[in-house]
Amino acid sequence: MRIDLTGHQIDLTPALRDYVETKLDKLARHFDHHLEARVVLSVEKVEHKAEATLLAAGRTLHADATEENMYAAIDVLLDKLDRLVLKHKEKLTDHHRGESAARSADFG
Repeated sequence: MRIDLTGHQIDLTPALRDYVETKLDKLARHFDHHLEARVVLSVEKVEHKAEATLLAAGRTLHADATEENMYAAIDVLLDKLDRLVLKHKEKLTDHHRGESAARSADFG
């Protein structure tokens, strides 16, 4: 997984960078192929904002979160991304079981 982490109006400490990377590694367990994530952390007055764009299987997933604490914003962001990834993965699976007349050549 490739992670591009940037900060606006905030210094990215090694602890903050490691926290984001370990959280994003949990998303990589849902897919076998390469993922790319762009994460932007920013501070506006008293609000801490975390937003991420995840490129997975030809699909772009985006989420953002605003909290009073940066670590809380990252946690909420990753919860949202996890739900989006699971929803996307659910769409990729074929839920049709068995053969049906509509899918066979004999239909018509």
